[in-house]
Amino acid sequence: MKRLLDTLLVLLSAPLWIPLALAVALAVACSMGRPVIFRQDRAGKGGRAFRFMKFRTMRAGEGSDAERTTRLGRFLRATSLDELPQLLHVLSGKMSLVGPRPLPVRYLPRYSPEQARRHEVRPGITGWAQVNGRNAISWERKFALDVWYVDNRSLALDLKILWRTVFKTAAQADINASATETMDEFRGSAYRG
Repeated sequence: MKRLLDTLLVLLSAPLWIPLALAVALAVACSMGRPVIFRQDRAGKGGRAFRFMKFRTMRAGEGSDAERTTRLGRFLRATSLDELPQLLHVLSGKMSLVGPRPLPVRYLPRYSPEQARRHEVRPGITGWAQVNGRNAISWERKFALDVWYVDNRSLALDLKILWRTVFKTAAQADINASATETMDEFRGSAYRG
């Protein structure tokens, strides 16, 4: 049922998000050049790797993430427009609209056994951790919320998360971890077993 709902919502909203994605792609190309899409191996359901896509928000080259993030990139992150290409992952079945956010494959050996349970479901564009703190909470808290979602998932909860995501995105709340442009790298759990 969840896969059907994901597909229907993405297809029904296509007249809105496809032109928006094309406009964002053009803006990124004019602002930062090519490539327009950032790609990275991320862990999906069962920890299987897939090639994750989002619109680029940083210039290539030297410097910290904060120095390389462009004004357009900050806007795209604040509005979550950088994530529009992930709707293609939803259509292909690699992701869901709702679920734990997919993280880099290199994090897999760093999870505690409990945290690794976040991979029991498809990753999502938004999730329980995103509507309860996004990047303003610790990795430990984020993973605890992800596992809570795995244990309590339902169609009603997914609809609640989607609804809350609209307001979180509009408020541009909890986008960055403290004053940084991106979340610090996850180095490993203090509770690894």
